[in-house]
Amino acid sequence: MLIAGLLILGLAMLYYGAEFLVKGAAALAAALGVPSLVIGLTVVALGTSMPELLVSLSAGWEGKGDIAVGNVVGSNIFNLAAILGLAAVIRPLQVTSQLIRRDVPVMILSALGLVALLLFDGSFGRLDGVILFGAFLLYMAYTVIDALRHPFMRLESEQETISCSRKKRVRDLLLIVVGLVLLAGGAQALVAGAVALAKLFGVSEAVIGLTIIAAGTGLPELATSVMAAVRHEADISVGNIVGSNIFNILCILGSCSIITPLQAAGITAVDLWVMTGLSLLMLPLMRTGFRINRVEGALLLILYGGYLAWLLR
Repeated sequence: MLIAGLLILGLAMLYYGAEFLVKGAAALAAALGVPSLVIGLTVVALGTSMPELLVSLSAGWEGKGDIAVGNVVGSNIFNLAAILGLAAVIRPLQVTSQLIRRDVPVMILSALGLVALLLFDGSFGRLDGVILFGAFLLYMAYTVIDALRHPFMRLESEQETISCSRKKRVRDLLLIVVGLVLLAGGAQALVAGAVALAKLFGVSEAVIGLTIIAAGTGLPELATSVMAAVRHEADISVGNIVGSNIFNILCILGSCSIITPLQAAGITAVDLWVMTGLSLLMLPLMRTGFRINRVEGALLLILYGGYLAWLLR
């Protein structure tokens, strides 16, 4: 009961923490006149991936490298197969040519870089972290500069004009602070519960990271992408997943391994190649009519079910 309580508490705190952080930061940025596309690519991407970041940081600091890396690898698999598959089943997703030309290739290169670095010696050292985080900074700089050069690319979903009144700014700052506190506490509770669960059932920490924690920290992406699909906003649904996967590898693993080197011997080549294979699969799926249809979404869900069956065999 204690373990279940820790897991539920951790997941709830991560979900609401990310929700508050995204709302507060997006509102504050919009009030300050930051273009909405920049908000979506930075603030929202950071907010929905904040659970993965804090869980991986917490796990890495405690020497649980399998959980830290498994969380990122498992989250990327969950994002592409489960979340994108479910969103496409709900409503076929239109895909922009920009996403196919630029962002999906970056996601694929990020996955291949992770495979190369991890299979080399089963760990991420500080130099590996510098390489990954440096690539993340270059990608974000290019994305922001490109967005500022093309104001017509702003997200259509944001239509509200947010007042710059002091009262609203204080409220937005309060949401950000509360969100960060909930995220930090939720990360600690989730890692503690997951480690205890692994010991109780004799399951490896890597498997726990690849399944329970990955799905748990993916709740913000799940909520965002599914709701975006329901509201006919496919760009947000697909872009959120692709952006989060890039952020997970380059920023989260990069920053975590800079702070503390990560040992991840429990993450197998199969896990890595499933993640990379799904990333590669996005190109042909998206290029067929520039959309992911319901049949393709169902295929992604079946692939995720097969992966889980192999993992828990």
